[in-house]
Amino acid sequence: MFYRPEDGHGLPHNPFNALITPRPIGWISTRSTDGVNNLAPYSFFNGVAYVPPQVMFSTTGDKADQDNGKDSLANIRETGEFCVNVVAAAAQDAMNVSSATLPKDVDEFAHAGLTPIECETIKCARVADAPAALECRMTQIVRLAGETNYVVFGEVVGIHMRDDCIVNGKFDATVYQPLARMGYRDYTVVKDTFELIRPDE
Repeated sequence: MFYRPEDGHGLPHNPFNALITPRPIGWISTRSTDGVNNLAPYSFFNGVAYVPPQVMFSTTGDKADQDNGKDSLANIRETGEFCVNVVAAAAQDAMNVSSATLPKDVDEFAHAGLTPIECETIKCARVADAPAALECRMTQIVRLAGETNYVVFGEVVGIHMRDDCIVNGKFDATVYQPLARMGYRDYTVVKDTFELIRPDE
């Protein structure tokens, strides 16, 4: 099968996001200038550089009570700060609850029954029992083609790692089992890993 996106695919569901899998989930926490905590999952998320460490996430769509984007984007525009919380398999229900479209003055931490804890280097909350959290300062916001499509880039200025996830000097994902996004409404859990040595190492 071949199709041009501009012509449509003819399938009952859009296959595009099922082709780029699995995708890590950036559980993005922000705080508005009014002091309201926000928490939302984004599966268009990844690391983009080592030194200095940098990440990105993409946000699409908008909300009736925000101008040109969603709450996360609005808060980052105002404060220049955000935190990426790593999602463990055990937190899948809370992550899903936090994905609901809620009024901008609703705290998703409270809505999802999660405990917020203050970050160290930025004025923002993070998920208390997340396996890891990356405190970020926004470096740029890039407008993409299409309606309300943006990529947010940030430099990681503080990193939290849960002590039980550090095994033999390494951050071990199998301890907490990362939740990842597949296509459609499908998710997967990382339970097994294996090592490959590059030919030039």
